[in-house]
Amino acid sequence: MPLDIEFVRERFPGREIRWYESIDSTMREAIELAEAGCASGVVVGADEQTAGYGRFGRAWHSERDAGLYQTIVLRIPVAAASLPAVTFALGLAVSAAIEQTAGVACDLRWPNDVLIGGRKVAGILTQLQGAAVVAGIGINVNHTEFPPDLAPVATSIRMAAGREQSREQLLVAVLEQIDAHCDILARQGAEAIRRSFAMRSSYVSGRRVTVEQGESTLMGVTAGLTEAGFLRLLRDDGREEIIVAGGIRPA
Repeated sequence: MPLDIEFVRERFPGREIRWYESIDSTMREAIELAEAGCASGVVVGADEQTAGYGRFGRAWHSERDAGLYQTIVLRIPVAAASLPAVTFALGLAVSAAIEQTAGVACDLRWPNDVLIGGRKVAGILTQLQGAAVVAGIGINVNHTEFPPDLAPVATSIRMAAGREQSREQLLVAVLEQIDAHCDILARQGAEAIRRSFAMRSSYVSGRRVTVEQGESTLMGVTAGLTEAGFLRLLRDDGREEIIVAGGIRPA
């Protein structure tokens, strides 16, 4: 059924939350709002996206009334170089909200995926838009199945927990956790968020992985994060590679 957005709005008085039954992309509208100078914390969400996308322009499966598909505009005092830390903060927030509402443990895969049981349950896409950070967050909540190409790598909270989830309660928890983690980032700096992310992620250190970079594939063992939030990879020949972008998968 459609999300009860009034339930959510009552818990965030004064916050603008735009919610649609269907939209092409919440990211697109949020970018337009950011360009127009909207306030920090504005949320654009929908029960369905017809053209949702994630990193590298990949389509995001947005089944109607099954997930949470939202984009939030953030105006927080961080430098452009700290954008990876914003992504980490959002990953920490989403995983904390899922654990809080569903009691299911999450893992974090660098740089922007939330996993349950090794399968992707949520993805985060951040980009700078002038002085704002526009952050798209897609969460698989009550999906009971996925298209054949996604079925081996995707899951939902419902599938993992074995019961239907309240999207309203989850959205409230996500927004509360985003506010809390962005506050940590603003007050304590990017290093505090990087430490938390590294502690919560099984992928940051000591994990043998493959890294897809266009037509090439690297293999090695992860060896922590750089100060900028990039991933260190110790290759099999002993050389260290700094991964700025790429698809990380367990080897």
